[in-house]
Amino acid sequence: MAVTIYHNPRCSKSRQTLALIEEQGIAPEIISYLDTPPNQSTLKDILSMLGAAPGDIIRKKEAKEAGLDIGTMTDAAIIKAMVEHPAIIERPIVVSGKKAAMGRPPESVLEIL
Repeated sequence: MAVTIYHNPRCSKSRQTLALIEEQGIAPEIISYLDTPPNQSTLKDILSMLGAAPGDIIRKKEAKEAGLDIGTMTDAAIIKAMVEHPAIIERPIVVSGKKAAMGRPPESVLEIL
């Protein structure tokens, strides 16, 4: 089964999650989401797999720094903002088949591998 990690190599949790996946003998597809942000459709799919609302996977500090007031935005506007400002997306996100998990803590991704 294909495993994808939306990864930020500067983030310690993202690096730990990637290492944990590789320790399982899995070579995931690594998407540096700051360079290649997921599109709106992909984000909607990920949110559905996570069972989360768009505001649930937002980095509040980064959103504020980007001038976004997430609390007043619609879900559609938040998703659009995530595409335009990928730094506001919480990381890492791991997708395996039709399941997804946040790598916070890194061990939480083990249940979907």
